[in-house]
Amino acid sequence: MKNLFNAEDVQFTINRINKLTPETQPLWGKMHVDQMLAHNCVAYDMTLTDKYKKPSGFEKFMIKLFAKKAVVGPKPYPKNGRTAPDFIIADRRDFEIEKARLIDNIKKVQNMGEAAFDQRDSHSFGKLSITEWNTLFSKHLDHHLTQFGV
Repeated sequence: MKNLFNAEDVQFTINRINKLTPETQPLWGKMHVDQMLAHNCVAYDMTLTDKYKKPSGFEKFMIKLFAKKAVVGPKPYPKNGRTAPDFIIADRRDFEIEKARLIDNIKKVQNMGEAAFDQRDSHSFGKLSITEWNTLFSKHLDHHLTQFGV
C-alpha cells in the first residue's frame, strides 16, 4: 500500500490517475470513470469539509463495529462490494473537474502531513492513527484505480 503522506508515493498515485481518460472502461463494476473519480473524492470531502452530515452517536457506533475493520484494515476490498450511500455517485460528472479535484485532495492531505492526522477524528470511525488514515485513503483509491486498469 502506498503512503499518501509521502511525496514519492503521492506522485506515483497521481501518475496512475493521469493515465485515465474519459473513455477508460472499468474491468468490473458499473461506474463510469468520472463517477469513480467523484466517488473517491467523497472520503476526502468527509475528512476536509462539512459537506456530509456526521452520523449520530448510535450510527457511528454501528459503523465502527461493522465497517471500520474493512475500511482501515489491511485486507483488500472485494470486487463489486457494497458501498455506503454517501459514496454512491448516480449522475455523470465532468471528468477533468473530478480528476483535478481528486489530485488536489491527495496533494492537500500530503501537504497537511502525518501529524495533522495523528488521532484525528474521522467522519464515521472516531479517532484514527496515521496508519489507519493512510489505509483509508490509499486502499480505497488503489482499489478503484485497479478497477480501471491503471
